[in-house]
Amino acid sequence: MTAPLEGIVVADFSRVLAGPYATMFLADLGATVIKVERPGSGDDTRAWGPPWTTESSSYFESVNRSKLSVALDLADPADRDVARSLATKADIVIENFRAGTMGRYGLDHETVAVDNPGVIYCSITGYGSGAGAALPGYDFVVQALGGLMSITGESGGDPTKVGVALVDVLTGKDATIAILAALRARDADGLGQRVEVNLLSSLLGSLVNQASSFLTTGRSPGRMGNRHPSIAPYETLHCADGVIALACGNDAQFARLASVLGVAELATDPRFVTNADRVAHRPELVAVLEQRLVSQPALVWERALLDAGIAAARVGDIGSAFDRAAELGLAPTFDVGDGRAAQVSHPITYSAHAPRRDQPPPALGEHSRVVRDWCAAPSVAAPMRAENRPERSARFRNRVPSTSGSTEGQS
Repeated sequence: MTAPLEGIVVADFSRVLAGPYATMFLADLGATVIKVERPGSGDDTRAWGPPWTTESSSYFESVNRSKLSVALDLADPADRDVARSLATKADIVIENFRAGTMGRYGLDHETVAVDNPGVIYCSITGYGSGAGAALPGYDFVVQALGGLMSITGESGGDPTKVGVALVDVLTGKDATIAILAALRARDADGLGQRVEVNLLSSLLGSLVNQASSFLTTGRSPGRMGNRHPSIAPYETLHCADGVIALACGNDAQFARLASVLGVAELATDPRFVTNADRVAHRPELVAVLEQRLVSQPALVWERALLDAGIAAARVGDIGSAFDRAAELGLAPTFDVGDGRAAQVSHPITYSAHAPRRDQPPPALGEHSRVVRDWCAAPSVAAPMRAENRPERSARFRNRVPSTSGSTEGQS
């Protein structure tokens, strides 16, 4: 079964999270991703622990599976020539350096496109290529600057970051979308292009109703803890042994909730008849609901509410989330072998193909020799990465480096 990006070569000059997340997605879809790393230290996240793995850190391994690692010092003329050859042969180049860095090494889009006019060149920045080009961009700081912290946390408490580097993840997904769109356009007209995403724009684009609220009213939304600004009940509520997350998106669902809790009369109470009524009288609503919920454990209510078609779940942790996903048949993890920790599964299912799961995250420079050999060889004579790969179109005949039988070592 051929993966949709089989035969596509990605020169990955990115590090940390947004770029590597995007290129891992492309690798899952069958692309050959060649990750360029600094000799000796590699991607910054190799040192971001604990937890540690046998090769590096769990942080690094979360976004770097199924890639080839080549160690190149871009300040070294010989290594820089290898990097230029790689960029010239690649279908996709992705980078997240400070503005001007790739240009100093002759790896900017304008230079690469001279010899590789079909290249899709993706740049990831913190704040774009204009006035904010020189500013360092880290997810945590962008969560603060971009307003996400201002709507996260309890009312009256300190602004709080989300529990994962969500802006990086969202930006990585935007980068993947941009790259795939540019590849589709290249299929039609044969032309490459440069696409750019930045952390701040990806965050603003992901604020959806909260951004629209500001644009509609001119007032910035505030923190509401686990409560929704426009829906009630849509929050965590206390049960006998903990809390339950409960969401009623319409009046019919609320009527079923009231019936399950044994207070069916709430559905006709003037304070709670419509969603707008419930939002306006949220404190009274919460008090009445919790008076019933504290009579039973959260698990009892979860089962009863789900049976009634009401979205509800006990508040769990990451471990219980994986357990529940497995119970639901979602196959949330997979094994990459060699005694390595499991990987989180590709989040999309496809009717015509399956994501690639053949390689664990690479050791630093693990594939340096095979990548260097491929970069040095004429494109037409370069080895294929897999047997029986379909020929690519005449416009894009870069071949993919093979890892079979190789004995790659550190650069």
